[in-house]
Amino acid sequence: MRTSALLLFAFSGSCFAQTATLQSPNGNIKITISDELTTPSYSIDFKNKPVINHSALGFKFKQQAPFSEGFKITHTQKNTQNTQWQQPWGERQIVTDNHNEVAITFKKPQGGVFTVKFRAFNNGVGFRYEVPKQPGFENIEITKELTEFAITDSQSATAWWIPARGWNRYEYVYNTTPLNDAPLVHTPFTFKNKEGVHVSIHEAALVDYAGMTLNQRRPGVFQADLTPWSDGIAVKKQGAFNTPWRTIQIGSKAVDLINSDIILNLNEPNKLGDVSWVKPGKYVGIWWGMHINTQTWGSGEKHGATTQTTKYYMDFAAEYGFDGVLVEGWNIGWDGDWFFNGDVFSFTQPYDDFDIEELTRYGKQKGVQLIGHHETSGNVTNYRNQMEDAFALYEKSNVSQVKTGYVADGGNIKRIDENDIARHEWHDGQFMVNEYLYNVKLAAKHKISINTHEPIKDTGLRRTYPNWIAREGARGQEFNAWGTPPNPPEHIPMLAFTRMLAGPMDFTPGIFDMGFNGLGDDTNRPQTTLAKQLALYVVLYSPIQMAADLPKNYLAKPDAFQFIQDVPTDWQQSIALDGEVGDFIVFARKERKRDKYSGNDWYLGAVTDEKARTIEVKLDFLEKGKKFEAHIYQDGKNAEWKNNPYDLDIEKRVVSANDKLTLKLATSGGTAIRFKAL
Repeated sequence: MRTSALLLFAFSGSCFAQTATLQSPNGNIKITISDELTTPSYSIDFKNKPVINHSALGFKFKQQAPFSEGFKITHTQKNTQNTQWQQPWGERQIVTDNHNEVAITFKKPQGGVFTVKFRAFNNGVGFRYEVPKQPGFENIEITKELTEFAITDSQSATAWWIPARGWNRYEYVYNTTPLNDAPLVHTPFTFKNKEGVHVSIHEAALVDYAGMTLNQRRPGVFQADLTPWSDGIAVKKQGAFNTPWRTIQIGSKAVDLINSDIILNLNEPNKLGDVSWVKPGKYVGIWWGMHINTQTWGSGEKHGATTQTTKYYMDFAAEYGFDGVLVEGWNIGWDGDWFFNGDVFSFTQPYDDFDIEELTRYGKQKGVQLIGHHETSGNVTNYRNQMEDAFALYEKSNVSQVKTGYVADGGNIKRIDENDIARHEWHDGQFMVNEYLYNVKLAAKHKISINTHEPIKDTGLRRTYPNWIAREGARGQEFNAWGTPPNPPEHIPMLAFTRMLAGPMDFTPGIFDMGFNGLGDDTNRPQTTLAKQLALYVVLYSPIQMAADLPKNYLAKPDAFQFIQDVPTDWQQSIALDGEVGDFIVFARKERKRDKYSGNDWYLGAVTDEKARTIEVKLDFLEKGKKFEAHIYQDGKNAEWKNNPYDLDIEKRVVSANDKLTLKLATSGGTAIRFKAL
């Protein structure tokens, strides 16, 4: 590691223009910060080649003069850190935080001061604004953040993206286009330049601020576009404040983006204290039947959330090793078109055929918990008014995890303001950023973990609030029941390099019946093989994983179901071994050690897009000198996703770290392996 101050940080210039540079610990990344252009700016080189050209920094305000032209560097402060910290749950137990840092203060003679703090990691960059308390800025309204990301040689780069500020929030199929064709996009925004360097732009520690989208104003120049309040203001602040971190992950290979902990490292440590009550695990639920129309959320003869049905699911969970049963549709408010029922939902009153007290007793007897559900249909004021009572009821009912829902079109979250006027906000505006976090903090007081659906995007706050255990934030499994089109074969290897860079996703894998609407390629159904559904439990990380199908479909395929029973959800280590964006991905993960009987096994998941592939995988991630029995679940010889998705071969063989495996993946296929330590 380079340790001299000169190599960590350099500063040069005159009274007219000054430039500062910062390098990553391994020297591969170099950041240059300057005041010599019209506005303060930065640029980034990777392995001595430009990745981000000179890009503007600053703000515009409704009342005050902008932080842009005329600001000069007046002070610098450097730091370096190489430490480790432990996650209570996660992709890996021990996280290394190794970075060099410089804080650059900009001032303008006529008034105004702000600092930009940069951190250079070996696999990327984070920077944020720190605005101190100062005269004339006691109350501010930010109308525009001037942060730019000017992509080098953008005309030859390829990008993978979903549109921002659309009606369906984050739930879109990803696009693959030339970078210059990307419009207003959500982050993580991933692209590859002509040198083969992979980059992903996102943000970390999004607290009391608007979510950042990216707007391509000129070819290759993306500007931070903050999601506004209903009155058009982007961010409202009083006194001193920090922004979220703007993050730029950089790697020579696509998997380098995945094998990065930048987002977590830029968040504050755990603020909740003892979180031993936050429990990773697996669950089943009264859920999929609603999506395939065998049950209903609303009351009536097909009502799913009944006492009798819930007991059946609890029996199934207890017998096959699941921790909980999710029940949707248990509370008053689902009748009619529930999409528009946000004003009438009760979060404490069950339907007459759902006895929550009896189910609490029965669950304790079976060793299975109810997993709670709060659907708001976007009326957050109605939910806020009942939230304390709702969590108190769940705490009394032995519920330690709650799935929340905010189903509403983008821009149509309903709040009632202080004048009793209905306002409509975006899911990723400052108001909702704070509302989601309020929900998580209040839940923690009742020792309840939150799995947010229709959420604000993940920015690593699970480090600070470990009860924020999962969230959705992408096109999940339910689109395979009724989405037109359903998720395409490339969807999972696309998510691995885009949405999943942000953090855990509750995708709800494990559908075993692909033919509920018939097979072929022209029906709403999972466009995968059975083996690929198994591999999702390793590829798509979440500390809570659902076995999403109906129990009868698992009982019909007990050999395949065994992998779901075996696979853990909490990991000692995770390694993305190989992959390309939207094409394929191979993951290896080692189970977390919880007692003397666990922590020895490894798991592997590999999935492909619509192309069949043969992939050779070295097993050198296994401990040397040890033998493992590989339980291999792979596509059969005649498997293909359209008409023969169920062809599955299961075999066992003894392997070691010196071996290689050849994985043969069918079209939209996969392989799932348990390496059982001998």
